[in-house]
Amino acid sequence: MSVSRRSVLGAAAVGGTVAAGARLLGLDPARFLPGMRPGTGGAQWVSPLGSEKARVAHLLRRTTFGATVAEFERSASEGFSRTVDRLLETRPAPPPDLPAAKGASAAGRLDARQLQLWWVDHMLRSPTPFAERMTLFWHGHFTSDFRKVGLRTPFVYWQNLTWRDMALTDLRSMLMRVTTDPAMLRYLDLSTSTGQNPNENYARELMELFSLGVGNYKEDDVRAAAQALAGWIEPRPQGFTDVTVDAKNAVTRRYPTYGDQATGVFVPRRAYKGGPLTFLGKRANFDAQSVIDQILAQPAAAYFITRKVAQHFLSTRIDEQYVRRLGDRFRASRYDMKSLMHDLLTSPEFAAAQSYRALVKAPVEMMVHSLKALGAADLGRLAVQSSANMGQVLFDPPDVGGWPNNEAWISSNNVIARVNFVSAALQQVKAPPAAAEAVVQLDGVFGAQTAGLLNRARDDHMRWLLALASPEFQLK
Repeated sequence: MSVSRRSVLGAAAVGGTVAAGARLLGLDPARFLPGMRPGTGGAQWVSPLGSEKARVAHLLRRTTFGATVAEFERSASEGFSRTVDRLLETRPAPPPDLPAAKGASAAGRLDARQLQLWWVDHMLRSPTPFAERMTLFWHGHFTSDFRKVGLRTPFVYWQNLTWRDMALTDLRSMLMRVTTDPAMLRYLDLSTSTGQNPNENYARELMELFSLGVGNYKEDDVRAAAQALAGWIEPRPQGFTDVTVDAKNAVTRRYPTYGDQATGVFVPRRAYKGGPLTFLGKRANFDAQSVIDQILAQPAAAYFITRKVAQHFLSTRIDEQYVRRLGDRFRASRYDMKSLMHDLLTSPEFAAAQSYRALVKAPVEMMVHSLKALGAADLGRLAVQSSANMGQVLFDPPDVGGWPNNEAWISSNNVIARVNFVSAALQQVKAPPAAAEAVVQLDGVFGAQTAGLLNRARDDHMRWLLALASPEFQLK
């Protein structure tokens, strides 16, 4: 008997919280929760990561939103180690120009949906998808949102370009760029701060969320950093790109220009002039760069970033010895992000059995992977339209802490939204790839119930629906 879309949705709606995702195809929730050890405790599959091709597929799921058939075949022929090297050493392909950033908006503002579609389309088509995956990671780490930053300036667009360019540079340079980033200056109010009246918002988040973590600084350090960082402001418009006159002779000023100024401006008269400050145990005349240097002098910085990266690319259950091992190497490399990512991706833990399907795909990852698997790169607009129901709207994280991770992505509501997205995508794909490709997307490794449903499905559309909506596909 074949399985209808109605029965799939009905199964998804039965449960609540994390269990709903596993009930999607009537599977035992205890067997599909992230972090379980595959092949033990009653799991319905055994990790295939002893195979070179399986390790390559695992790598691509973690670092490139999954892969098209051509991308997988290329990587499989290269092998795991050479693919890691290629991902890390290939410079990011620049995205196409965003029309609104060049004055296409007659209202003099960016369009949020257009901005989101611009990025999703690039995720789907970019020849360097690892760069987009890293850009998404930093977008969720160094957060800001278009609602507070606003759309009358190109600041959130510039920020996206910045994270792509700097994703695999060094943490020192990245922290300086985020400190002087126009969107961040506005989002966390550093642009309003002066030496006489410092605003502490950015100083606090710089340490708590961006570099050190709770417990590794004191309130006095927040106050000192706020004073030392004062003086940076967002760039000001230099004019407008052009002036047009519509049919009613109404004058429209188009998008404001900023020349090549994509960073903040330091205004000495707004800076702190009160002499030495004590910050993180050191007394000196601090400015923005020396504040960052003193942060990076703390061993906690290397461990904080290493833990955050590992939780996004390896597992949410990270052994502290692993963090210390990679964190010490990260610090010794002068905080080189490329070195950290190489150490993580080539570590034995990355390809260990317990790492297989140990993470839940974020909504953007799931949608981009689905469309790439279906060969439907022209359906980016559907992904943008579906993102709110899944809880991940690009350029609009819920707060300065960014989006949640892993199990937090699975609830009864957004599981239904995931199924609806897959169903809607399949309705727009006239001829999906052969059903065998759906099996490839699951590594050919799935539970008995998923296998039974796939075998009983009446056609390739239903097999693709079952595969892309399955708990196995939601994991990476």
